[in-house]
Amino acid sequence: MYTLIKKQGMAKRGRLHTVHGDIETPVFMNVGTVGAIKGAVSTVDLKEIGTQVELSNTYHLHVRPGDELIKKLGGLHRFMKWDRPILTDSGGFQVFSLAGIRKIKEEGVKFRSHIDGRPLFIGPEESMQIQSNLGSTIAMAFDECPPSLAPREYIEQSVARTTRWLERCIREMERLNALPDTVNPHQLLFGINQGGTCADIRIAHARTIRNYNLPGYAIGGLAVGESHEEMYRILECTVPELPEDKPVYLMGVGTPANILEGVDRGVDFFDCVYPSRNGRHGQVYTNHGKMNLKNAQYETDLRPIEEGCGCPVCREGYSRAYIRHLLKAEEMLGMRFCVLHNLYFYNTMMAEIRQALDEGRYPEYKMEKLAGMGISPAPFGAGTPERREEQEE
Repeated sequence: MYTLIKKQGMAKRGRLHTVHGDIETPVFMNVGTVGAIKGAVSTVDLKEIGTQVELSNTYHLHVRPGDELIKKLGGLHRFMKWDRPILTDSGGFQVFSLAGIRKIKEEGVKFRSHIDGRPLFIGPEESMQIQSNLGSTIAMAFDECPPSLAPREYIEQSVARTTRWLERCIREMERLNALPDTVNPHQLLFGINQGGTCADIRIAHARTIRNYNLPGYAIGGLAVGESHEEMYRILECTVPELPEDKPVYLMGVGTPANILEGVDRGVDFFDCVYPSRNGRHGQVYTNHGKMNLKNAQYETDLRPIEEGCGCPVCREGYSRAYIRHLLKAEEMLGMRFCVLHNLYFYNTMMAEIRQALDEGRYPEYKMEKLAGMGISPAPFGAGTPERREEQEE
C-alpha cells in the first residue's frame, strides 16, 4: 500500500497506493474545509496547479450540508467533482477548538454547533460513520487534542483516552467497510499520535499505536502555540518511533520552512490553511520570501507576482499592480489569483522536494530554498536517540 522508494537521512520519498490513485510523497494536501478551497478555486483549478490530495473537514460537512445528504448524492468525490484522493479529518480538532461549551466523556464529546447552537455529539463511532458517508480516501481516527499548555496529568489521561478511541475507530471502520451500501469500502484509517510537548509521552504513544498496523500515522496537537523549535524537537523524538514503511502525516503544518524541516525529519504528508488564508489577504509566497501585495510599493508594479512562475496567474501576466487594485477594491478575483498562486507554489515546492530526494540532493535543495527565502535552517539535535534516552529516564 505504501512503498518507501528512497531515504536520505530521515527524509523519505514514498508512494501511497489508494483506490483513488497513487499519492507521491512528500505531499502537501490542499485544504478545502467544506468541500471547496476558499477563494473561488474549483477542482478544475486544483488539477491545473498540480494538487494530489484535497482535504475536507468532517465536522463542517456533518453540520452543513450533512454527511447523510452527501452519501445520498454519491459521496464527497461525486459531490465536488474530484476523482483524486481526499483526506477527511476526524472532526476532533474542530470540536475542541470551535465549541465553546463541551463535555468530554468516555463515549465521546457533547457540544453545540457553532452555526445554530443545536446540541451535537461525536464519538469514535460517529466520526467513522460520518467519514464513511463522505466516502473519503483516507479517514482520520477520532482523537482528543489537548491544549498545548495542559498539565502533564491531563495530557496523560487524554492520550490514554485517544488510544481507547482509536481501538473503537478501528472496529467501527472494519464494520462500515463491510456494509453493502458503503460509499468507499476501501477507506483507509490513519491513527493520531498525541502528547503535547512531552517527548516521553509522545514516544510511548507512538510505540503503542504502531502496534495496530494501520495504513498511516499522524502527529497531531502541534502548531498550536508551541515554538517551531519545540515542534521540531517533538518530530525528532516521535517520527523514529513510527513505522518507517508507513506514511507519517504532520497535521496542520505549515509554512514553507516548516515543511522543508518536517521532510528532513521524516514527514510524508502536510496540510495547512496558510496558502489560502494568507492569499485571501494579499500575502503571496515566492522563492524570495513572502510578499504583501496590498503594500503601496506595488501600486505601479507591472511585473507578475514572481518572474518565471508557472502558475496560471503569473503565466498569463497579471501584474502586481492589477492584483493590488483588485484586493484594495475587495474584488474576489484578486483573492482568487493570490490563492491560486500560493497553492501552486506549495504544490510545486513539493514536486521539487520529491525530485531532490529522487536525485539524492535533498540537503542541498533545502539549504538553497531556505537561503532564497532568507530563512536560516533549524538545527538538529533535540530529539537525537541520546536525548530521547535522557528524557525517558
